Amino acid sequence: MLIKVPKASQCSENDVTDEAIYLKRRQLLKQMGFIGAGALLAGSPGVQAINLFGDDDETAFNTRELTYSQQDSAQTLTPESKVISHNNFYEFGTDKTDPKENAQGLNVDPWQLRVDGLVEKPFTLGFEDLFSSFELQERIYRMRCVEAWSMVIPWIGIPLQSLLNRAAPLSKGKYVAFETLYDPEQMPGQRNPFIGGGIDYPYVEGLRLDEAMHPLTILAVGLYGKSLPPQNGAPIRLVVPWKYGFKSIKSIVSIRLVEKQPPTSWNLLAANEYGFYANVNPNVDHPRWSQARERRITKGGLFSSNRIDTQLFNGYDEVAPLYRGMDLKRFY
Repeated sequence: MLIKVPKASQCSENDVTDEAIYLKRRQLLKQMGFIGAGALLAGSPGVQAINLFGDDDETAFNTRELTYSQQDSAQTLTPESKVISHNNFYEFGTDKTDPKENAQGLNVDPWQLRVDGLVEKPFTLGFEDLFSSFELQERIYRMRCVEAWSMVIPWIGIPLQSLLNRAAPLSKGKYVAFETLYDPEQMPGQRNPFIGGGIDYPYVEGLRLDEAMHPLTILAVGLYGKSLPPQNGAPIRLVVPWKYGFKSIKSIVSIRLVEKQPPTSWNLLAANEYGFYANVNPNVDHPRWSQARERRITKGGLFSSNRIDTQLFNGYDEVAPLYRGMDLKRFY
């Protein structure tokens, strides 16, 4: 089955990695479905890198075919090595390289993700359920950081609406609240305010229900054909491609349907800098960074001069109806 999101705003698979290699992987994917490979990540004692394309191991979390979204516009390439080494994950430190160094011992198996709140059918997913209970899809999305850098990343994940539909939201549920794992023993930033950027942990985030139910919103369990590395939010994280990256909460343990707008970590820390909506908007500057242009991280150095204009909603204009009539400068 081929799931196609036919929007010119999105990115093609050959913009993300070498086309010949990627097409070969897709042929294997179509032939073999989703099969796990239990090789350990180098230097990652707490995390297994499951190869979602299935190459050399018979361990199967989900034998159904991994479906994917195919996009057809040209975007710049972000190598996997950059995606896994240039991260904001303050639970493991404030420097971009800290998460890769400090998160490698994160234990993600066992894991529990609870979906509850204003729903008819609350449920809990374990580690293996994240890969087997829902149809996995590949989504190639741009990611825009409020710090004015961006990437193009091939995620593998679950449409968030699939989880929410299973839980059967009640009519009073207007928002979705998310919470990250709270484990100061494993996450040094949670026990040290200097390392953790002064955030009041656990990290929390939120979306309006219609944003959470939009087809573009996913819960990612992998990237580049493999399960998420710990520095990228293993084992499951939110990805909302038309919003700034800080909205895409990592290592989620709780998803709750609530009636009122939930608190969010960066808004609590600095409300004048980080709004609840955090939609990418070149016309609304952050106090410290202009949002009119961005630095796309590609094959060159992290500070190469590949600068491009930023697009409203990060170019995903199909979400514009969600905000019809809203003052996007007031509700930033």
